[in-house]
Amino acid sequence: MESIVNVRPKYPDTVHYTGLNRPTHLEATAHDLYVEGEIPAEIDGAFFRALHDPAHVPMREDDVVLSRDGVIGKIEFKNGRVNCGVRYVQTERFLAERKAGRSLFGVYRNPFTDDPSVAGVDRTVANTTPYYHAGRLFMSKEDGLPYRIDPVTLETIGRWDYHGRLRSQTLTAHPKIDPDTGELFLFGYEAAGLATPTIAYCIVSPEGELVSEQWFDAPYCSMMHDFAITEQHAIFVVYPTKADLGRLRAGGPHWIHDQEGESFIAVMPRYGRVEDIQWFSGPPGVHSYHVMNAHCEGTKIHLDQALAVTNLIPFIAEHSGIDLPVDGGLTRWTLDLADPAAGIVEKKIGPFGEMPIVTQRDLGRPYARGWYLSVDPAKLTPVANGPVGVLFNSLIRVDWRDGSLTRFSDGLGLGFNEPAHVPARDPAHGGWLLMMVDRVIAEDHFAQELWVIEADRVESGPIAKVFMPFVTCEQVHGNWVPRAQLDAARKDA
Repeated sequence: MESIVNVRPKYPDTVHYTGLNRPTHLEATAHDLYVEGEIPAEIDGAFFRALHDPAHVPMREDDVVLSRDGVIGKIEFKNGRVNCGVRYVQTERFLAERKAGRSLFGVYRNPFTDDPSVAGVDRTVANTTPYYHAGRLFMSKEDGLPYRIDPVTLETIGRWDYHGRLRSQTLTAHPKIDPDTGELFLFGYEAAGLATPTIAYCIVSPEGELVSEQWFDAPYCSMMHDFAITEQHAIFVVYPTKADLGRLRAGGPHWIHDQEGESFIAVMPRYGRVEDIQWFSGPPGVHSYHVMNAHCEGTKIHLDQALAVTNLIPFIAEHSGIDLPVDGGLTRWTLDLADPAAGIVEKKIGPFGEMPIVTQRDLGRPYARGWYLSVDPAKLTPVANGPVGVLFNSLIRVDWRDGSLTRFSDGLGLGFNEPAHVPARDPAHGGWLLMMVDRVIAEDHFAQELWVIEADRVESGPIAKVFMPFVTCEQVHGNWVPRAQLDAARKDA
């Protein structure tokens, strides 16, 4: 009698599932982590991190890292002790696949390639950004609505649509919280459905109630990952990475970057009407995933962003037939609302990089400094990681008063993740940065450390290191929530 052997499916041997993208299937907690150095007493709260980790082998060999299940991570500082935990975000998609015991969803952001059994199931994996507002913690991804998370247990509470008041089918993974009013500003692209050019602009009160939702159309359906606010404006960036419904119905990729396509900036009064939007034409072919900040100077708006000559994600470039070297940099675009016909004035500030941040109190205001990640080629170690495939190993502080840059990098085999800023009580002190560091310890094996760095003395390196007891997949984005806000967490459903 022949024996029957069940052969388990294997993950694809691609950049999307190897190196720092290697699946771990990890859910865990740990307490009293080992610390080298001294953690300032003012660092009291939680660093929430968005991770990605597929719970099942994908249906297709060509699946990509952006389709992986979301994982919420927390590193909590309290009374001089550091604890941590990670849990899967139990989205509708995650629960459907867990019930089936296998993957049921097809090509990245293409429902026409899914198993018929999950028609109508929410496809988002909520794997991009954690954010905290009005006592609620969320995990988000721009292709759907956010999922609410218990900030203590990390259990998933459920999909969040502002008690049924929200009409948009999507919300950005980069909302903005005004540091003075406490209001939350969001937008959703493809708000009216797949490949539509419709954008929903939303304002949420400090108490967490949706108070405004307005819709307008962009010139085309664009991959609009981030946006900006000033004290008076909301700013929407439209870059020529485009979706097409016919291509999706044929089983093709969601995004194709049009290297000859025109870019646009839309500026509207923050509390005004979409009919008041002023449109500015930008250069062709460029793309930006992340904004550092924006602010006003008279009738002029300065928009600071990590700008690139094309879409930086390799699989999008491949689908688009684009083969350009990675290039770009931290760039300031200046727009004059009194003279839209003058177009955009561009000034490059720093080298190629990504993950720009500012202090929360500087958001939308004139500001002195910010930070972002870059690459030190002399210390670069090739590692399969993230959607962009670049291992950032350099931290840059930019001083906007004179455009000067201060850089820090430290040895071979290190990968820097997006830092989070922790403010100090003394306004004369610049606060601290919390930055997860991936350390190569052997081929395809890693250790992880959380570094504490003085925000205005990045060149001095870490003043403390927290050694992580387990290794997760690479971080996407993260946010710091101080103790006072955690203690005010809402218990309502």
